[in-house]
Amino acid sequence: MSVNDRYVVIGNPIAHSKSPQIHARFAEQTSQSIEYERLLAPLDAFDQTLKSLIASGGRGANVTVPFKLDAFRAATQLSPRARAAEAVNTLRFDAGEIFGDNTDGVGLVRDIRHNAKFAISGKTVLLLGAGGAARGVIQALLAESPSQIVIANRTPERANILVEQFAHEAKGVLQASSFADLQSNFDLLINATSASLASELPAVPASIFASQSFVYDMMYSSHPTLFMQLAESHGAMTRDGLGMLVEQAAESFFVWRGVRPETASVYQWLRTQL
Repeated sequence: MSVNDRYVVIGNPIAHSKSPQIHARFAEQTSQSIEYERLLAPLDAFDQTLKSLIASGGRGANVTVPFKLDAFRAATQLSPRARAAEAVNTLRFDAGEIFGDNTDGVGLVRDIRHNAKFAISGKTVLLLGAGGAARGVIQALLAESPSQIVIANRTPERANILVEQFAHEAKGVLQASSFADLQSNFDLLINATSASLASELPAVPASIFASQSFVYDMMYSSHPTLFMQLAESHGAMTRDGLGMLVEQAAESFFVWRGVRPETASVYQWLRTQL
């Protein structure tokens, strides 16, 4: 390993990314000599940006919006979870190969199971949204053996596509629904839509919440999202996606460096920075 192995997070926009702060703390606690920075890629030049990074000696990259599909196509090797997600958020460069992985699903599950202490096994799960965020976590959720996962979307056709894609490993656990057709409440509810990013609410009925429900919004902010506020008004426990951000970063760090950093202190520090 070189004295300062170089890693970046590639996106557009990218100035808001907290990845450099997170990985700097991971490197410090694990005594890894790395440098990590933001890299703004032109919207039409991801491949060129990636080639330049590799040519300059870069060892790996995180990839964020809107380039996760570009990274998936650029990878010469893919992990099973990247294949399932059909998107890549972690790249590692080894001897001419580009290894692509997706750490979003394991990041979500680790935050729910280990940090929030909520056991997914045997529970009913509602996954709101049928885009890339939802696709990236389905396999990890299935691995936890829930009794049911309902994928709900404004247009149920997109939800049906995901159900069909994961049907083999789901073994009948997955179902599709529109928002309007949701009736019963769920043990675990995950908002994988972009509604919270726009300070909006997905058009779901209040009947999906119950006092014993655990509600997770993949978005995070200094205050509870509107979705979390709605859930709390019905007595549900809530958590935002900041822990997922830290846990998926820790998994990326493990993919690159072979050591797994401790996340609790980094999460607590990051929370104070919001």
